[in-house]
Amino acid sequence: KFEGFKKKLVEDNERQYGTEARAAYGDEAVDASNAKVMGMSEEQYQAVQGIEAAMREALIAGMAEGDPAGEQAQRAADLHRQWLIAFWKDGQYSPAAHKGMVEMYVADERFRKYYEAMAPGAAEFLREAVLAYCS
Repeated sequence: KFEGFKKKLVEDNERQYGTEARAAYGDEAVDASNAKVMGMSEEQYQAVQGIEAAMREALIAGMAEGDPAGEQAQRAADLHRQWLIAFWKDGQYSPAAHKGMVEMYVADERFRKYYEAMAPGAAEFLREAVLAYCS
């Protein structure tokens, strides 16, 4: 059942973002990310979901503090990094790629909508927190 869930997750992601992601990052990077998802155990997937939930909580707390360089905002940025590397090839991390992702969250309405559902201004606040985190 979990294998079917992962397959659908990858297929849905390919349908929504595949062409765009492949043009931006190349087939190898997208294929590697898909393989990481397909290779996850249910426990690993749940752990990644937990990281995402903790990032949301820290982001909301950081917004309440009002400082993108503050403790909770920086915790959100670090959790966001952990979440990203769960999907990136070989868990490789690049501050430049991290900054590029959050710029996309603000620029692309599909991603902005996802973060704005957490709280108004969340996409911009996460971008500012990650920019501070990466500096």
